[in-house]
Amino acid sequence: MKLSVRGEYALRALIVLGLNHDKPVVRIQTISQLQNIPQRFLEQILNDLKAAGLLESKRGVGGGYRLRLSPERITLAQVIRHIEGPLAPVSCVSEGFYERCSCPNEEKCGIRSVMKEVRDAIASILEQVTVAQLCERVKKLQGSHANPLDYII
Repeated sequence: MKLSVRGEYALRALIVLGLNHDKPVVRIQTISQLQNIPQRFLEQILNDLKAAGLLESKRGVGGGYRLRLSPERITLAQVIRHIEGPLAPVSCVSEGFYERCSCPNEEKCGIRSVMKEVRDAIASILEQVTVAQLCERVKKLQGSHANPLDYII
């Protein structure tokens, strides 16, 4: 599995939405500016995540996006599988996107055996980490400035 720019941007957008899940919506311009993501590209990604049932949107002047589910219920595996496809490094070990490989004996293939272990390790981590946990990690790493939308006037 290789995380594309699209996948990285999706996760970065979800961090902003996860850190602000208590707000009615977050404007797309805000996410774009905070994460330095081109707005047109971000719109496509957010619409894709909405189609997956992870986000909901509100149109109009006060519009924006918000998480449809609580951040505790969205795993990184769900997001990456939707945006990128399989977590497996080769298709012959993929559970959801299996394709027969070209080796003579798939069951006794050493490469396939190792790649299955790689897939299992990646899936194990990504299925356990939620958007909420990712946001907590961001807060820990960035300190008090993790959520620039929190401010007091």
